Parts: sequence; structure tokens; C-alpha cells
Amino acid sequence: MSKLELSRPTLILLYGFPGAGKTFLARQLSDDLLAANVQADRIRFELFEEPKYDKQEDEIVTHLAEYMLEEFLKAGLSVVFDIHVLTVGQRRKLRNLAQKNKAQSMIVWPQIDIESAFSRAIKRDHRKVDDRYARQYDRTTFESFIGHMQNPQINEDYVVVSGKHNYQTQRAAVVKKFYDLSLIESKTATDRLIKPGLVNLIPNVKAGRVDSTRRNIFIR
Repeated sequence: MSKLELSRPTLILLYGFPGAGKTFLARQLSDDLLAANVQADRIRFELFEEPKYDKQEDEIVTHLAEYMLEEFLKAGLSVVFDIHVLTVGQRRKLRNLAQKNKAQSMIVWPQIDIESAFSRAIKRDHRKVDDRYARQYDRTTFESFIGHMQNPQINEDYVVVSGKHNYQTQRAAVVKKFYDLSLIESKTATDRLIKPGLVNLIPNVKAGRVDSTRRNIFIR
């Protein structure tokens, strides 16, 4: 799959339930864009041998993640920011930081139903690359987390993707948003869309009887 080239540095924020697939999507996008991937869970595990997930620890992780983010943006790099941005205020602060460093910002919101997200969140397998640093949830911590979430508002640039679809489908939606924000050209956006192949529904004449009323049907 060919890489995407954006017209200017871009901050991509991930928003969604635990278990929605944010870390998977962040890893794929950062590879596609040749962008820095700032992953809060990994930072936490690098700093704390046994994370407590308390307020003081959260502040340290957030401070370091934001410092890394600004350094990457100053260097002219795009950043996929895999850290919980639950509130409107948190996202506004990061948008302002991007604007200060002459970068575009947008939100990618993988959506999934709550029970499916919870089922994923309690079945983390730390042998898997995307679960290696992930927090383990129980029902109480999961519900507490989503209770603090404030969904993106109409004045925030965001794109919704399905947390249950494969990356190719998610990527197509993100590419369209890049085009809407003038981050890529129309030809680039068109080239990156998923295009089904041609399907010929007429059977082989030599194989037997053919209904002459049937025609070739092309899916475009």
C-alpha cells in the first residue's frame, strides 16, 4: 500500500471508547503517513514499572506526551497522538498547540457499541503488539472512563470510522477527510479509494444453456 503525503504537518487525535481500536488505527496511520506515533500507554510503562493510573501519574504522562508532540511539530513532522483526549477542553488545548506550530489538526473517531468495546477492553492480550501496553479494565473503571467522555462537537474537525471495519475501509474515510481539509489533492484521494473489481455475471456459453436476457454487469 502506497504512503500518503500530506501538504503540511498534521496532528491526528484519536478519540473513542477503550477497546474501540484506537491503538491499532494509530499504528497503521502513523506508518501510512510516515508520522510520529506518540502513544501514552507506552510512555506510562516506560516511566512506571507498575502503573497506578492516578491523577499525578496521568499528569506526568500527559506533560511528557505534549512535550514530545510539540517537538515533532516544530520539526515539521505529522503526529498521530494516541492519548486519551476525552474532553472538549483537552482537544482545544492540543488544537491551539498545533496551530501555534503551523500544523493542521483533526480527530479520528473509531466508533463501536459499548458492549463490544468492553468485551475487547477486558480481554487484552499483552503478547499482541497493539495490546502490549494497554490498560486492563473492569466494569467499574470502564464505565468511569466513558462517563468522562465528551464527544467531538460540530466545530471540531473530525471523521467517524467503524471500529469493527478493516483498516482499508477506515483509511478510505480518513483520506476523504484529508481531501476535505485540503491536505491532499483530489487525484490522490481518488487513487486511495477502495474500488471493487469488475464482475461478469454471464456464465460460460460453452458450459451449457445461457439466458439471453442476462447482461454483463459492472460494479464501479
